[in-house]
Amino acid sequence: MASDLDLIQRCQGGESAAFNELVLRHQDRIYNTALRFAGNAEDAADIAQQAFLNAFRSIREFKGGASFTTWMHRIVFNLFVSSRRKGGKSKTISLDDEESGVVEPSSEESDATEDRRRAVREILDELEDEDRKIIILKDIEGYKYREIADILGIPDGTVHGRIHRIRVTLREKLRAKIGSREK
Repeated sequence: MASDLDLIQRCQGGESAAFNELVLRHQDRIYNTALRFAGNAEDAADIAQQAFLNAFRSIREFKGGASFTTWMHRIVFNLFVSSRRKGGKSKTISLDDEESGVVEPSSEESDATEDRRRAVREILDELEDEDRKIIILKDIEGYKYREIADILGIPDGTVHGRIHRIRVTLREKLRAKIGSREK
């Protein structure tokens, strides 16, 4: 199997079939990231499609400083930000959506577990967009700090600091929500 870099080099040489292979290899992850940013399937499909189109148009500019996936996620992020500026729909995260990889609790799970899930959903919905994006990239998509910095165009230290601050805030809010529901 050819590496992403080999496929990119073939694309840069004019072989469009190599780009098709890149799309097939990465389309699910790119769509899922777009879905988590956009919050609905229609907008996510539009963003993912536009991201691949933009990548195809600018593949000659790809220098290999980051992985193809990181480069694509940066394109998705920029398209999402651009769509929001143009009056795109409000973004929410669903922890119950099959496409998010998280399944609704079974009937055997306790009420406490369901309360906790509900509280987490509410807290995530309350986050600022920038904080939500970082948490999505780190805790849902599994990116490393450097990759998140590349995608968002911010320094590594900023990513570290913001993730720490966001997690502290999430823990405090979760304790407050769960504690208030148990009374």
